[in-house]
Amino acid sequence: MSASKKTTGKLKTVLPSGKKDSSFFEQVYDVARQIPRGRVTSYGAIAAYLGAKLSARMVGWAMNGSFHAKPKVPAHRVVNRNGMLSGKAHFATPTQMEELLAKEKIKVKDDTIVDFEKKFWDPAVELGGW
Repeated sequence: MSASKKTTGKLKTVLPSGKKDSSFFEQVYDVARQIPRGRVTSYGAIAAYLGAKLSARMVGWAMNGSFHAKPKVPAHRVVNRNGMLSGKAHFATPTQMEELLAKEKIKVKDDTIVDFEKKFWDPAVELGGW
């Protein structure tokens, strides 16, 4: 099949746990749920951990839809590669993302995490490889 032809149907995947047919969004949510309180990660770090290094934007789309996921997804802990609250427009209010981070003692100045490098949680390091 040439690269220009689209495939039909859902791709089948098997996770290390043996769970089948998990969507990319569900995998993103599973990673995001493991981010500890008081720590943040980036869209790109989650994408890289899931083996989809060039899919940071897709992780952002997943975070945008995470408000309907059960159990809850701490989407406020996922920011861009520079520590900016680039997803704040998708919260109920323009300040909700920053307010949720403040409850976890994460300081934000000018929509950017203060001491981002110290607060950064890398799933590839913390969770190990797939």
